[in-house]
Amino acid sequence: MSFISNLFGKKKKAFKANCDLSKEPVEKGFGYLLTTSQIVSSKKFWDNVMTEPETMSYTISHFKNQDKTATQMRSMIFEKYSTQDKSWIISDSYIQLFEVNKEEAREHARTWWENEGNYSLETSGTAIETMSEEDFKNMKHYAVMEAGREKVA
Repeated sequence: MSFISNLFGKKKKAFKANCDLSKEPVEKGFGYLLTTSQIVSSKKFWDNVMTEPETMSYTISHFKNQDKTATQMRSMIFEKYSTQDKSWIISDSYIQLFEVNKEEAREHARTWWENEGNYSLETSGTAIETMSEEDFKNMKHYAVMEAGREKVA
């Protein structure tokens, strides 16, 4: 019976994951697990986000034309990232944007893989819940008002 059920039984789909930032595949057992506050706290991350092809027009309009709509769009982009309450799986090609303990983040990712994505860091939550009010305000100001300035100026 076991041979037949193995032959015709439903196979469990292999758990796969993509980087939460780039959407590129992350190989099983690899990647890094970060919290929303770790993501939001990185100026390099915001400089990268605000100068991607999809957002560059807002950045140009924000800096060159002081376009309020473009600034509002940048604020909405900040909200999109800062309101995530789950842990983020990050690929090797994006981890350099963050000043974190990479060994610790890799170890958390291994646990995340072992639990097929059903694992979250204890410090997970939205940025406003997990960061100090001052740090949150400072990073929001940077992301909305300053990120990407060097590429436009």
